Amino acid sequence: MSYKPTAAEVKALREQTGAGMLDVRDALVTCHGDHEAAKKMLRESGQAKAAKLAGRETTEGKVGAYIHTGGQKGVLVEVRCNTDFVANSDAFNEFVKDICLQIVSSDGTRWISVDDVPDDTRLAELDVFRAQAADKPEAVRERIAEGRLRKWYEEVCLLEQPYFRDEKLTVEQVRAGLAHETGENIEVKRFASYQVGGV
Repeated sequence: MSYKPTAAEVKALREQTGAGMLDVRDALVTCHGDHEAAKKMLRESGQAKAAKLAGRETTEGKVGAYIHTGGQKGVLVEVRCNTDFVANSDAFNEFVKDICLQIVSSDGTRWISVDDVPDDTRLAELDVFRAQAADKPEAVRERIAEGRLRKWYEEVCLLEQPYFRDEKLTVEQVRAGLAHETGENIEVKRFASYQVGGV
């Protein structure tokens, strides 16, 4: 008899991975209820699909704007996709709004992805974290510094941040989930933050 996951199992794994419900159910069936194996399978298939979609040129999309209550802070963001059909969908427009809210609520956001961080900035931060770990045993210093660098990425890189609506997911997982759901390359292209008295 084939394994049938419960609705609770599907919901729990969906929350952990951000994958679509049907994909989660199929992964659980294929892995006979082994959650870790299903999670690995979803991650691998999601990465493969995302890589396939990432090569497609994004020529459609929306510019979102948000002014925080009191008019002290504001954000402009450009999110792209492949077709105007997806650009006009509720899910896409909700994502654009959420990206604005994510940025306005995260004061440290400076780049979209880790790849956007200039090498000299990354190396300077790593040097600081190495210096902070200098009093630790030599065998673990580099690991500590790398761990602190990853934590710093979560503050300054939009896609690495915990998603404000569900902190178990990163912004990247939500973006990849929408790309999978729509079958299009969803790309946060650029953003600008403004704050009264800011630089």
